Amino acid sequence: MPTRGGRRGGRVRRQVHALFATGGPGFRDLAVTQACSTSADTLVAVALAGTLFFSVPTAEARGNVALYLLLTVAPFAVIGPTLGRILDRAPVAIRTVLVVAAVGRALLSVSLVTRAESWWLFPAAFGLLVLSRVHAITRNSLLPLALDEPRALVAANARLAWIGVLVGAVAAGVGVGAGLAVGADGPLVLAALAAVLAAVLGRRLPEPEAPRARSEQPTPSRLHLPRAVRLAQLATAGVRAAAGFLLLLLAFQLRADDAGLPDIGALLAASGLGFAVASRLVPSLERRIPEEPMVVAALSLTAVAAFVAAQWYGLAAAAVLACTIGIAWGVAKLAFDGLLQATVPADRRGAAFTRSETVFSIAFVLGALPPTAVPIPLSLGLLTIGFAALTAQLVYVATLLRPLPADAPRDVAADDTTPER
Repeated sequence: MPTRGGRRGGRVRRQVHALFATGGPGFRDLAVTQACSTSADTLVAVALAGTLFFSVPTAEARGNVALYLLLTVAPFAVIGPTLGRILDRAPVAIRTVLVVAAVGRALLSVSLVTRAESWWLFPAAFGLLVLSRVHAITRNSLLPLALDEPRALVAANARLAWIGVLVGAVAAGVGVGAGLAVGADGPLVLAALAAVLAAVLGRRLPEPEAPRARSEQPTPSRLHLPRAVRLAQLATAGVRAAAGFLLLLLAFQLRADDAGLPDIGALLAASGLGFAVASRLVPSLERRIPEEPMVVAALSLTAVAAFVAAQWYGLAAAAVLACTIGIAWGVAKLAFDGLLQATVPADRRGAAFTRSETVFSIAFVLGALPPTAVPIPLSLGLLTIGFAALTAQLVYVATLLRPLPADAPRDVAADDTTPER
């Protein structure tokens, strides 16, 4: 007779199998690659966190946060002009780019061992950010090719996000333990090993076929996204900007209230929990509503949460607001990714994802800079972002409902290699 522990172990194995294997062997390989990549990112963050951002006065913390925000968006100054052009001209190279990015992250992680407090920290951290963004873009481009039946793209994106949340939590715990045992070098060595494993597994991913009749139908030099994707991109960027504003507003308010590092950590953990909730919620939503209403709901949720927090602020309210922000961003981002993957031809997805990731990163930085640069009264900040999110929702819905003029150019449909909606 099976013991309770045996039954629990069997249930866990079934859940893990369903998480990774649903969607076919291609999705399984992509999911395991994503798990290794997330582990590498998390371990690097654990290794460098104490070096860069903790135990400084508030004025210096504002400078450090501003520098961090610039570092997060700076990689796109490199990626934007180069990666999109490479993937546009040679879409069959997407898998190769993913593998090369993983190898580069391994080498940079190793290069920081014993040098995490030297001048090399900042160029190496910049390189790691660039290559991490490259991985995210190429992974999103490969997802439709990795599914056996590439129709439930939003659900597949959500499953990858949920895997990232689970693996990131485990990797953070392992990284903290390694850091306590041997210092920052421990997590960096583990990050290098995880990145090498991501490179090895990445070689098993499906590779896009060369576009048919490219010589007769050359790729336009300017990427033209379908109208629905363009509008959803702008609305999702609004959710991301609101998230940046609210998270930094709350973080500096907690510092002003003499909150400690555990409280700041709880705020970030609540935001991560919200994204995890979204990754579990979105597959159910996808079966009931299209992607555009999900983005509308994300804007509405942001506005309501900001208004409520303005009336009942406290540490618990801040955590609930951060969790709600994570849910809104997760719903909007996963819905947008599915919409883009379903409507943009395979040979243009690399450039499309490069553009969208750039837009979202810039939106987060633009939203986060005001509360970072100057102290903003909490109630004023919450009410402002609530009205901004509500306005963005109304504009998005009104634009969606407005019919195109009869003489307006119609979006070109994706080729028959694009998954069905």
